[in-house]
Amino acid sequence: MVDVTAAADRIRPYIAPTPLRRYPQLCELIGTDVYVKHENFLPTGAFKVRGGVNLALQLSPDERDRGLVAASTGNHGQSVAYAARLAGTTATICVPENANPLKVAAIRGLDADVIMFGRDFDEAREHCAALADERGYRYVHSGNEPHLIAGVGTHTLEMLAEQPDLDVIIVPIGGGSGAAGACVAGKGMRPELQVIGVQSAQAPAAYRSWRDGAICEDTMSTFAEGLATRVGFELPQAILHEQLDDFVLVGDTAIRGAMVKLIGATGTLVESAGAATLAAAIQLRDRLAGKRVALVCSGGNVSVQQLKELLDTVGI
Repeated sequence: MVDVTAAADRIRPYIAPTPLRRYPQLCELIGTDVYVKHENFLPTGAFKVRGGVNLALQLSPDERDRGLVAASTGNHGQSVAYAARLAGTTATICVPENANPLKVAAIRGLDADVIMFGRDFDEAREHCAALADERGYRYVHSGNEPHLIAGVGTHTLEMLAEQPDLDVIIVPIGGGSGAAGACVAGKGMRPELQVIGVQSAQAPAAYRSWRDGAICEDTMSTFAEGLATRVGFELPQAILHEQLDDFVLVGDTAIRGAMVKLIGATGTLVESAGAATLAAAIQLRDRLAGKRVALVCSGGNVSVQQLKELLDTVGI
């Protein structure tokens, strides 16, 4: 908790608080008070930048000289690129060959070098680790980084400062840094707060790692970029195992439907990982009755082509 409050002080000059908004349509849909934490309003369009800035502002001179390298489906890469420029160092980002072109363009726009490698995030991640060893970069893992977890946990401090009587926070889980940060900050401020994680049923590695209490690998076929991991990560899993109240899986069809509902209700762009929280709330509707619920909308980096495919798929 001390690390999260320190991170909040550290990043405040660079990262403005994001809105926490109540939408009547969503309250009616879930049958209780529902708030959306708009992390899609952040400079890179996603929550990850909180952790990236927190980490970059604590780099040693040697780490700045070496430069940063990271693997990403897009949002973590944008975060590292943004933070590297802020800290006066370089960034190299490894992305899968089928990465979201909008996110790739954004990473390049932040002056980072982009290397496209592999069929999915995990193959890009393995290549990234090899590059770090070969070239001496400072490897910024997307999950096993205490500074990232402390940084992203600041979104929960903001939520509880604005709505201290929240009962439940629902957070998407890919690598797990966002949910781990929510647990550390949320339980530190309000021990009775429930933190619930959600992942796609088409990429259940983090869920299975949490359920079994051991890191495991699983298949990955989800369209949801921010949830698309084949293996659990040790540091966030250690925190989640101790502090996460529940973890649910939702199907990709439910995530697509939730994207349409959330975009319509909020009038903002919402990417698949961020919409998974609404899909989970719909699935848990009976259990959430009478509670004040916050949904972490983790990002809004959706391309026009992705929007078209979404609307075609759901028949709109």
